[in-house]
Amino acid sequence: MIYDKQIIKENIERITAEIKNRATLLTATKTIPAEIINFAADCGVTVIGENRVNELLEKYDRIDKERLDIHFIGHLQTNKVKYIIDKVNLIHSVDSIKLAEEINIHACRINKQMDILVEVNIANEPSKSGILFEEIDEFTKKIQKFDNIRLRGLMAIPPKCENSQENCVFFDKLGKKFIDISHKKVDNSNIGILSIGMSSDYMSAIENGSTLVRIGSAIFGTRN
Repeated sequence: MIYDKQIIKENIERITAEIKNRATLLTATKTIPAEIINFAADCGVTVIGENRVNELLEKYDRIDKERLDIHFIGHLQTNKVKYIIDKVNLIHSVDSIKLAEEINIHACRINKQMDILVEVNIANEPSKSGILFEEIDEFTKKIQKFDNIRLRGLMAIPPKCENSQENCVFFDKLGKKFIDISHKKVDNSNIGILSIGMSSDYMSAIENGSTLVRIGSAIFGTRN
């Protein structure tokens, strides 16, 4: 695929101006080559998100890590944790105690406190990962026992809707819960990240409290 750098630059500038300082822009870089990722850094991007472990490993050495924080935003299998534990700054997709335990084990081995988000299946969709909304309080209590994990907040991918306003119901629900848990005393936590909103609905997400938006196609164009 051929990428038009001028269009990418304009997209980054436009989106950055739209969100201003209200949320962190995470540029979702699934299928995007390292050269184009580094160009995004030239345009001011500071945070990227990768979805696939194998793809991250393939690109890792060529990504400009001095300028870019790397997050893992895709579904993470427990047997793949060891490959990325030293390569990412934040894992967005913690959806089970088993996965949290595995992250803690490998983070302990390299003397690292791994920042994580709890993934919430906000609409209880069978096809999606994430804990149920009703399980958030219990789940966050359980992961307090892991010394090498630091809970930073919540992440969710809402269902596909006809327009961004339809997602506001889900955004509002999770936004209120995020405020609730951020006011509670939770050990091994520094809660400040609500990761909702993507290319089609990021402004609605920000209006409902998102502090981080994950944007890919609105910057790079539709993926193959």
